[in-house]
Amino acid sequence: MADYFITDPFRRLLWSTPISRAWSGSTALMDWLETPTSHIYKINVPGYGKDDIKIEVEDGNVLRIRGKGAKEESKEAKDVIFHVAERGSTKDEFTREIGLPDNIKIEQMKAHVDNGVLTIIAPKDTSQKSKVRNINVSSKL
Repeated sequence: MADYFITDPFRRLLWSTPISRAWSGSTALMDWLETPTSHIYKINVPGYGKDDIKIEVEDGNVLRIRGKGAKEESKEAKDVIFHVAERGSTKDEFTREIGLPDNIKIEQMKAHVDNGVLTIIAPKDTSQKSKVRNINVSSKL
């Protein structure tokens, strides 16, 4: 049971690494949809372009999304006093990790960013057989 908790894909949605932000405070909020043929991840990445985002699959089933933007410089940076700085003076950096299901065709995954939303499409491998395996029972080990 403990091993399942560690490898459970939903665990990565709730627990974050020191690099990434917790789910509720992430600048990269996400929807995860499943269709009969694919898993679709829609991630908010406002202000990020395709060159600011890096996507990779590590350890065979961990989808890691990183965003790093260019600094927004103010012309009067020395004379400006921030009274409220919720947006910050630079784009946030983010890292988001998602445990992928076992039936994904990693080599056929596609991603695109449009209007501040990164969409990743992960096609399912529908040809995979069930992982049920019969084990013979004997009277001696």
